This record gives sequence, structure tokens and C-alpha cells, in this order.
Amino acid sequence: MAPDTAGDPMTALKWTHKTTEKISRQLRRAGISVSPGTVGRLLKDMDYSLRVNRKMIATVSSPDRNRQFDCIKRKRRSFHKEGLPVVSIDSKKREMLGQFKNPGRVWANAPVQVNDHDFMRDSVGVALPYGVYDPEMNRGHIFVGQSHETSAFAVDALRRWWKRDGQRAYPDARRLLVLADGGGSNGPRRRAWKHSLQTKFVDVLGVTVTVCHYPPGASKWNPIEHRLFSEVSKNWAGIPLKDYETMLNYIRTTRTKTGLRVKATLLRGEYPTGIKISDAEMKAVNLRPHRILPSWNYTLSPN
Repeated sequence: MAPDTAGDPMTALKWTHKTTEKISRQLRRAGISVSPGTVGRLLKDMDYSLRVNRKMIATVSSPDRNRQFDCIKRKRRSFHKEGLPVVSIDSKKREMLGQFKNPGRVWANAPVQVNDHDFMRDSVGVALPYGVYDPEMNRGHIFVGQSHETSAFAVDALRRWWKRDGQRAYPDARRLLVLADGGGSNGPRRRAWKHSLQTKFVDVLGVTVTVCHYPPGASKWNPIEHRLFSEVSKNWAGIPLKDYETMLNYIRTTRTKTGLRVKATLLRGEYPTGIKISDAEMKAVNLRPHRILPSWNYTLSPN
């Protein structure tokens, strides 16, 4: 066992890549007759266990990581103190809709039958969930797109959230704090994100938007990840997302003991990719970088 054994020196947890059948055969060749089941029990007695890979090793880290977390904390505290809205935004994993396997288990008197392969030709379409989550109110709204996850799509989702939910919850607010990841359609380096946010949200609604991005590799700290998306995933675990209505229904019925409520809206518009924003167009962006870590923290004001 020794050459094929690995382990964690801190917890004394051990594992081997050999199967119980292989170990049983090797023992029989050594003159010891033992079944694979017995091998499994003996391995447990020796503190071995079946384990899966766990994503724990951070390969991307910024020297400004802690400074940015402190900055986000101060901004959130400041906005909450003034009674101003703070939202967390992000996109969820792209889903192919149809009778496909969905990870997870569900109570049933028989297994749910799904396609044996996930071929696009068997799909009824793709779904791109993009969420806006209010941590203070514990309310979320997920907008499901049908074409592409672009910056215009992200801003459109945020604009619709403001008109349907934000204005109702914060009728006097003219400022908004947005917490976003450091990549994707709302990444800090994306010209299209800032241009769309300025021209389709800030100027149209007359709302000043402050954006704070989480450092690279720190998306798990974005509130929407662990307080909204994780709960939605648990709600539809083991259920084939066969069409848009099924997905929307499971989003809307997501509940938690802490009072989470979620809305869902299907966005049928087409959002083409490959749109470039010129230097001339960027002049329309009334961007004010913050003094601390300006590339991750900035404010857009109405023109």
C-alpha cells in the first residue's frame, strides 16, 4: 500500500488510487484470500476513505486582495448607513435545456430517465442566468437570457431590476453600489461594460452607480454566489431542466429559512457578441476612478 498512498499531514487523512478489487487480487497472489468488500472495511479501519478532489489551492492572488476587501466593507457600511441600495451581481453557469442529467439527488419512487448523451441537437435552447441580489433585503432576481452573456445583457438585467424592484424598495435613492466579480461580462477591464452601464443605465435612469470589483480568484466572497445561486442550485438539484418554464419555476420557488425570496424573468432579446467600443465612444463615459485601487473601484455619474 505504501507506494500508492497519499495523505494530508495535518489531518492524517490517507487515500490510495488502488481499487479494492486490485488490492484483493494482489493479496491473493501473496497467499491471502480476502474479498474486495473485506478490503474496503479494512481500509476504513486503517483510516482510509473515499474522497473527491476539492478546490482549495488558490493559484491567483493579488497583493491588494486584503485592501480591496477592506474597501468593499467600508463602501457597503457607508451605503447601508445612508439607506442606499447595495446589490451583488453575477452570471450563473450556462445551462443546456432539455431532458439532460442535472447533478444532485431527489426523492422519487423511480429514477428520472434522461438522455444518455448531452447533444446540443437534443436541446430546446440554452439558458444564461444572470442574477441581481440585494443582501440587505435578502431578495434576488434572476434574468434568464437566450443568446449570449454580454455586457449589454448584464446592464439590461441590472436596469430591469432597478425599474421593477430597486425603485420600489428604495424610492428616494439616486445612488447605487454594485458588487461584481473581476471577470466575465461585468469585468473592470471591459469597455462595453462601462459604456453600457453609462449609456443604458446611469444616463437613462439618472442614478449614480459605484462599482466595486472583487479581486481575482475571490468570486466565492461575492454575496450572490453563496446566498442566492447556491440555494437555486440546491432547489433544482436532480431535476432535468427540460425547458425555460421549468427553470423559471424552480428559481421562483427557491426559499430559505432566513427569508430568501427570488424572482425570475426571461429575457428574449438578442445580445450579439464582438461589439467593440471605440475611444470616441468611451468619451461618453463619465467615470471617476476612486483614490484606492482605481481599476477595481469607480463611480459613473449622469452626463
